[in-house]
Amino acid sequence: MSVIEAQRENSEAIRALALLGAFFVAVAAGGYLYTMIWSGPFPRDGTSLVAGRDFLNFWMYGRAATDSDPSRFYDAGLYARALEALLGPNYPGQNWSYPPSIFFIAAPFGQLSYLQALAVWTLLGGALFFTVARHRIADNRLLTALMLSPAAVLCVISGQSSLITAAMLITIFVWLDRRPIAAGILIGLLTLKPQLGILFPVMLIASARWRVFASATITALALAAATALVFGPQVWIDFIAKGLPTNNLVLADPERIATPFYPTVFMNLRGIDLPYSIAMAIQLCVSAFAVVAVFWAFRTRRDADPLWMMALFFACSVCAVPYMLSYDTLALTFAALLLLGSGALDANGRRFVQLVYWLPIIQIGLGNLHVPGPALIAPAFAIYALMRLRASAVSPALAMSITAR
Repeated sequence: MSVIEAQRENSEAIRALALLGAFFVAVAAGGYLYTMIWSGPFPRDGTSLVAGRDFLNFWMYGRAATDSDPSRFYDAGLYARALEALLGPNYPGQNWSYPPSIFFIAAPFGQLSYLQALAVWTLLGGALFFTVARHRIADNRLLTALMLSPAAVLCVISGQSSLITAAMLITIFVWLDRRPIAAGILIGLLTLKPQLGILFPVMLIASARWRVFASATITALALAAATALVFGPQVWIDFIAKGLPTNNLVLADPERIATPFYPTVFMNLRGIDLPYSIAMAIQLCVSAFAVVAVFWAFRTRRDADPLWMMALFFACSVCAVPYMLSYDTLALTFAALLLLGSGALDANGRRFVQLVYWLPIIQIGLGNLHVPGPALIAPAFAIYALMRLRASAVSPALAMSITAR
């Protein structure tokens, strides 16, 4: 295929994603608003969850931050009773999944009414992610496709932090060598959502980025110490003794209620009722692949295209843990779209980008039918990235595109 033909196909693929993304947003927003019940102080969507869904947990962290016993809601029973008093009986079960250091960020939001806090949170996350993405993406069609992607839309609907954490992940890769101390601080702050940064120690050790590693370690330890100092050491005891076991109940749930929302190998296998132990054993094999892939790439290909390295890392991050939700694939969506816009992909690469882009919808659709398979998209994309890293040399133009500005 000629260069001109490849550029035309890339342009058509970008245009198609932007148009289909806009169509998806129109349908999703229309359906969501149509089924919304606006009566009462807490509007409910068609699934009976409050508007913003997961933001309710974050807001409750903010309210608890000023209490004498801020960590009591790590007890699932106490939290269920608190939600019942606030929202009425039979509200669908939720649990506190964040480490207690989240109190620092959540506290200001807990002083606002729920809808005010949700509006500020959504605008803040959207503005931050757009600003970071705008500095990396010059093509307006590509930026439109990203902002209207299923992962981004699910972030907004769920009231999740993934718009902010995706912006942090992107910035970390931009700053790794230019601002290593700042990059390490951001990695340390990602311990607020640890599953997103689980491969950073592997990457930093493999690439011998010791300043980043030291900065991240100091930041994480300082954050934990500050949390214990301000809120008391009991918050960490409660998180470990009560919060972590409660989180594992989501993975072990015999009803498999949550499986449609997790594009991980473990949850795909649990969706077909495979026993917990077998599903976890297979997940650990995939996790080992992710660790080895990241270590190999950052050990032997440190000077390769930073864009490919970032894409590999984000793909492996999705593979590495059993607890990763669909909206947490936003950073991977960004990297995949950036590769598409760079013109670095062949026909297979463009197909992988399309699969990554629609992964949240594919997962929800097949997950509700308990059909496995979507969890293979991220590992397959990681393998594709590994093959390209082995076969290609550094592209100065691409390197400049990710490190510029």
